[in-house]
Amino acid sequence: MALFTFPPSAAQLNWRWPHFTPIELACACRKHCKGEYFHDPRFLDALEAMRAEMGPLKIRSGHRCRGHNAAVGGVPNSYHAKAIAADIAVTGKTRARMLQAAVNAGFTGLGYGRSFLHVDLGPARAWTYPGALGFWIKALAFDPMRQPLKPRPK
Repeated sequence: MALFTFPPSAAQLNWRWPHFTPIELACACRKHCKGEYFHDPRFLDALEAMRAEMGPLKIRSGHRCRGHNAAVGGVPNSYHAKAIAADIAVTGKTRARMLQAAVNAGFTGLGYGRSFLHVDLGPARAWTYPGALGFWIKALAFDPMRQPLKPRPK
């Protein structure tokens, strides 16, 4: 694991994740940093496994420098800032598949947003963002806060 003050080239990192780039996972603020990037191969392996099962993923937010995390209202101990996490764009048609792919890939931190799914490798926990739970219940036909998904057997 390594923290970079700006996104390094894939060649510098011996990049082996064909569907993602350091730039798309780096801090997007450019106000508090120059695109700070946290490199964690274990996280990238899980993200790549999720993509293999799900298909293309649109990263809305990856790593955040501490200044950007505070500016967007992130919690002080956010995995976006202290390790790495991603908020992945979701639609009503992809919610169920995306959630199952995230769980199967080993993500243990799941945040249910209106238009995104937060994933991280922190302690097992789940939360919802204001106004989001109903969208997930409708798409899944159950409440994921009361009935968490389990990984499918391989």
